[in-house]
Amino acid sequence: MSAGARIRVAVVGAGGRLGGFACGLLRGSGEFELVAEIEEQDDLDARLRESDAQVGFDATRAGLGFAHGKAMLEAGVRPLIGTSGVSPEETARLDAIARELSLGGLVVPNFSLGMWFLQKAVVEAASRFEHAEIIEMHHERKKDAPSGTALDTAERMRAARGAGAGAIPIHSVRLPGMYAHQLVILGSAGETVTLRHDMSGPEAFGPGILAGLAYAARAVGVGRGIGLALESGGR
Repeated sequence: MSAGARIRVAVVGAGGRLGGFACGLLRGSGEFELVAEIEEQDDLDARLRESDAQVGFDATRAGLGFAHGKAMLEAGVRPLIGTSGVSPEETARLDAIARELSLGGLVVPNFSLGMWFLQKAVVEAASRFEHAEIIEMHHERKKDAPSGTALDTAERMRAARGAGAGAIPIHSVRLPGMYAHQLVILGSAGETVTLRHDMSGPEAFGPGILAGLAYAARAVGVGRGIGLALESGGR
């Protein structure tokens, strides 16, 4: 990539809430060029190849992220997957495909900087407190439960506890008036610690999306979590 050249991005799921937000974000950025707005009914492979995109941002519905990430890699496009439901095992499969093709990308369960900070804190706390549970709350239109963010948080906490650690219980709430909220409650004899993150709109995702796109454009292999982009200097 030549110095000063803008990174060419295709948005898959451009008609949805997250996809529409990402398109507006890219139009206002001097670092990226929006080269394709792709809908679910479109021929994904053909649209990606004709767009000459370097990075594809997947903002479709839960369960499609792995298939779309694989299709992007096979079209020579680096994936940034923001769609829920891509498991750690599927991320590893995308990583293997990407490395065979000398490409890279990123799977991100949540782009919020606040959630990144919360997860860093709960990973530290999880190794100190034997008991913990997660409550995740979203608007009634969110179909998947538990959320991908809650599953990712629970997996990070379980990994911090080491081999043999049990699963972290997750409770899901879907109600009008909510947007995206997560509580992690940890307890031991005589005390509890509650860590909470609240989102009121997609604007919270903006810095993370831009950092993720910049990271995916230069990554080797497919990693997981927005922390990889932020801790590597992001943009």
